Amino acid sequence: MIELVIVLVSGGATCVFILGYRKYAHRLDLLDYPGGHKLHGEPTPLVGGLAMFSGFFVTLLVLPIQVSSYRSLLAASVLLVAVGVLDDLHELSSRSRFIAQIGAALLMCYWGGVVIYDLGALVGGSIVIMGLWAIPFTVFSTVGVINAINMSDGMNGQAGGFSLVAVASLIILAYLESRTNEVILLFVLMGVITAFLLFNLKSKLVKQIVFMGDAGSLFIGFMLTWFLITLSQGDHRIMSPVSALWILAVPLLDTVAIMFHRMIKLRSPFKSDRMHIHHILQNMGLSMNATVIGLVLTSIVLSGFGIYGHITQLAESTMLNIFLALFIVYYSTMSYLWERFASSDLSSKTS
Repeated sequence: MIELVIVLVSGGATCVFILGYRKYAHRLDLLDYPGGHKLHGEPTPLVGGLAMFSGFFVTLLVLPIQVSSYRSLLAASVLLVAVGVLDDLHELSSRSRFIAQIGAALLMCYWGGVVIYDLGALVGGSIVIMGLWAIPFTVFSTVGVINAINMSDGMNGQAGGFSLVAVASLIILAYLESRTNEVILLFVLMGVITAFLLFNLKSKLVKQIVFMGDAGSLFIGFMLTWFLITLSQGDHRIMSPVSALWILAVPLLDTVAIMFHRMIKLRSPFKSDRMHIHHILQNMGLSMNATVIGLVLTSIVLSGFGIYGHITQLAESTMLNIFLALFIVYYSTMSYLWERFASSDLSSKTS
């Protein structure tokens, strides 16, 4: 019952912030204009991310947990949301965004103590210790997950859907191990994402949809990274590090595959185009709704396999090998589809 109350409170607070911020979006020009590789037909408020962070923060203040324990999480989130809003307003350079992401990751490591110290038992049952590479690898992973969420933000409900699946998966794992604080925070996150999706998906009840913007993808991507690392490290870990790959399988597979493909073609791995999986599926004739539903359902299945592997204590090396095999199949399939269905129009903005 308390979980439902948390979701309703955080979701309700986020809805209030969305309605409030949306009123000022046009006045501040905090809008996403159509054109280029963008699919929407009218200027759309980019207030979803700011509202999600506001709803999360306000709800956190009224919860029966010590906020001081999460000061580094909030500080890093403030940094990313601020930079995200500035990027939504003025389109910052990719260097500025990366500096902010690295800064947030370092705050998480040095202030919060959230670091990837090992990769689990991947080699002959032995745990792979990161040693001196722990912090650099943590920063790399954080930036990678943030950009995977950012790149998946291509259609209404897509990035939010992936994020909601990931949060629900983490709630299941944390609940099984009685990690009360993490369960509470994850339910808060579930509430704010659900509220955003209500305003991100077209319906008769919503007069004007909103986008999460870079502020939202940076915030959500960082939050997911924080919990994935926190729950997969230390003596009291509740899942193996390789499970994190499965929980975010779809955005990670698409991001790594397309960046690898861009580099092979001697293009910047961060220059956007219409070669993401959602673009390809639309070029093949699927509607936007069918594309998003199909991708989110796929995310549920793959995330479910990660949970299944943890519960059944499937060897971590086996889970990794299956994931690598899946990536090979995915990349091979996408290479064929890119040749047949990809659009070559490029945009100067990174994605």
